[in-house]
Amino acid sequence: MNNKFKFVENQGDHISDIKDYLFRILSNWKWFLVTIPVALAIAYYFNISAEKIYGLTNTIEVKEKSNPLFSSGTNIAFNWGGVSDKVESIRKALTSRSHNESVVEELEFYIDYLKEGRFRQEDVYGMTPFKIILQPNQFQLLNTPIKIDFIDEKTVNLSVVFESGKTYKLINYKDQSTKKFKSETSNFSQTFSADEYINLPFLKGQISIESITNDFKGKTYYIQLNTINQVTGKYQNVRAKGLAGTSLIELSLTGTNKNRLVDYLNKTVEVLARVELEQKTNYARSTKEFIDAQFKNTSDSLKLIETNIEEFKQKNSIYNLSAEGGEIFSQTTGLDKMQERLSDRIVYFNNLENYIKTHTNYSKIPAPAIINIEDGSISEMVGNLTDLSIKNEKLSKEVTANHPSLILANQQIETARNVLLENISSLKDATKISLNNSLKRLNSYTYELNKLPNKEQKLLNFQRKYSLTESNFVFLMQKRYEADIAIAASVSDITMLDSAKDTGQGFILPRVSFNYMIALLLGIILPLFVIIAKEILDSRIHTAEDIERVSPIPILGIVGKNTAKNNLAVFLKPKSTVAESFRALRSNIQFLFVRKSRDTSKTVIVTSSVSGEGKTFISINMATVFALGGKKTILVGLDLRKPKIFGDFDLTNDKGVVNYLIEEENIEGIIQRTTIPNLDVITSGPIPPNPSELLISSATEELISYLKEHYDYIILDTPPIGLVSDAIELLKYADSTIYVVRQGYSQKGMLRMINEKYKKEEISNISIVLNDFKIKTKYGYGYGYGYGYGGYGNYSNGYHENDKNSFFSKIFKKK
Repeated sequence: MNNKFKFVENQGDHISDIKDYLFRILSNWKWFLVTIPVALAIAYYFNISAEKIYGLTNTIEVKEKSNPLFSSGTNIAFNWGGVSDKVESIRKALTSRSHNESVVEELEFYIDYLKEGRFRQEDVYGMTPFKIILQPNQFQLLNTPIKIDFIDEKTVNLSVVFESGKTYKLINYKDQSTKKFKSETSNFSQTFSADEYINLPFLKGQISIESITNDFKGKTYYIQLNTINQVTGKYQNVRAKGLAGTSLIELSLTGTNKNRLVDYLNKTVEVLARVELEQKTNYARSTKEFIDAQFKNTSDSLKLIETNIEEFKQKNSIYNLSAEGGEIFSQTTGLDKMQERLSDRIVYFNNLENYIKTHTNYSKIPAPAIINIEDGSISEMVGNLTDLSIKNEKLSKEVTANHPSLILANQQIETARNVLLENISSLKDATKISLNNSLKRLNSYTYELNKLPNKEQKLLNFQRKYSLTESNFVFLMQKRYEADIAIAASVSDITMLDSAKDTGQGFILPRVSFNYMIALLLGIILPLFVIIAKEILDSRIHTAEDIERVSPIPILGIVGKNTAKNNLAVFLKPKSTVAESFRALRSNIQFLFVRKSRDTSKTVIVTSSVSGEGKTFISINMATVFALGGKKTILVGLDLRKPKIFGDFDLTNDKGVVNYLIEEENIEGIIQRTTIPNLDVITSGPIPPNPSELLISSATEELISYLKEHYDYIILDTPPIGLVSDAIELLKYADSTIYVVRQGYSQKGMLRMINEKYKKEEISNISIVLNDFKIKTKYGYGYGYGYGYGGYGNYSNGYHENDKNSFFSKIFKKK
């Protein structure tokens, strides 16, 4: 018989391996039965305990709006933005710290209104029947909860728990200054009436009742004051998203309190629109301030000149100019006005040039709108430089000094500044030439003036000054009126299209369905990973297929789990599946014997890798099944180091193989009869000091020869081949060798030594028996089909005895 193992590639084997692997995973369904409910329970707890997060939005339009009452030629010109990146500038402004600080301060969001909830203190802003009004420019307790208990609708008890020896901080919200505070009492408590002024060392203000209801009687609230910087950081995450292809911006904000979100989103737009309008009218406001200052001076001068004229007329009894004086007055008045305008221009140009050269912030440039300048580009340049300066100031608060956008803005300002200075220089030179020409013309009238009487000359000079001052006064009145209209008629470029509103929106976090889905996946994946890792790291043999993968030695059969009270499973339960498995082994082993020896005595050696794999159990029952089949059989215990077989047959181990090998007894003296027909037993006998030397002696060969003459089957129970070499020496007596492997106990690596000997043909007629196999396990069904009758499961009902014990019998058996 050719026992060489041949590897054959079979696609069906791969499919079988996959199915086997899936069966192994699915057989651990109890793990999933535990992990999935646990994961879902955790998800449920997280969903009900996690803080609810809401999300609200509003939409604004950013579009430059100009007053239709003003044309491009209007003197009071103003501009803010108006460039292609205006939407982007608004977006950056909405997320800037300075802007959000202003919003937080106006809304007083540094005051937290809290209430004890199921899992935490909850934010109840907008849901409290009261509001705390802090006294301005006073120090207030910082970062410490202040408890407010409503005794009734008009009386509250205010209490604070102070830790002994701890230093607390007080803050003044006007200048953000802080100071240290130590309480003299550890538990402060005091009762106040509604709207009563609270004057405490750590709190100054009053509790204002917003609504009078009986709902809040006996309820408890908390307030806690925070720094503006702390709170601003929370709201800087407001998202300003520009809608593609439009000038619209959608603002979105998330938080735990919808009332706060509504107020903040709407207030942030309100504050930005107000600031934008102030910046938009900044040019007109600067002009008006300058005009107001000039207007007052001119008004005072006009009154003084008028008084001087009246006094001169009464004192000198002269009331009107002569015809010649009137002619000179009319000619010189026009020249005086021209000279005044040209002089004002030169003064303005000098002031403007000096301001630009000595300042870096150009948002407060002296307004050119009150000066009649023929070249309108100077006004446009001043407005452009003012606009660039305002943008640069905003950008510097949002980005670092070396940011490309800020560097570009500085370059644009420098270019606009240089161009403006060049234009100022040119205009100043041209104005000086015009002023000199007017002076020459005025001097030609001085000669004619000197011909008039002295009184008339003085009166004419008074009237010239009065006329000139009056024209300036009228001009300034007109410009101030224009500036007022420009400021009053200006509208913000930011318009609220859709304000934030609580319409009953549900929370966006936690995502309940998503969390349950994740919990379900984790409940499946985590145990799956554990099972896969366990399978990968598991080096034990569990199925016949495992043996086929690691060993070329053929499998003789599979034996199920023994449920009898001892190892005599075949004798005690002849109709059990285990007994049927041994009958199958008895049939299968016949094919391993050489044909010429089938009618002679046969020797079967039973061994294993290590102790505990069930070789003694296999030996006893193989001997029993042969004996019950009518064959004269003897079971020989050759495991001299660890004798076992005598106990199951209720025999003694006083005499055995050892006694024969040391010539204390003859063969007939060590053979013991059993209660099983046709079955004799030779026990190991006393444990010797030199078992290996005894087994390789000639006496062993003589013993085997004697037994072959008197018995049909000789079953040798040998030591484990993986632990000692005794079994190797005994293999020469074997007609067939049974190598026992135990399910879930034997390691795959234990088969390496026997595999090597088999491949080198040092061992022949060897086969493997898979012992202690559980028929319906996580490793599949029916693996005993080809090797014995251990795999039919429920289909064996009525043919085999029921090997299953009750739950209680298993407990008592364990005990």
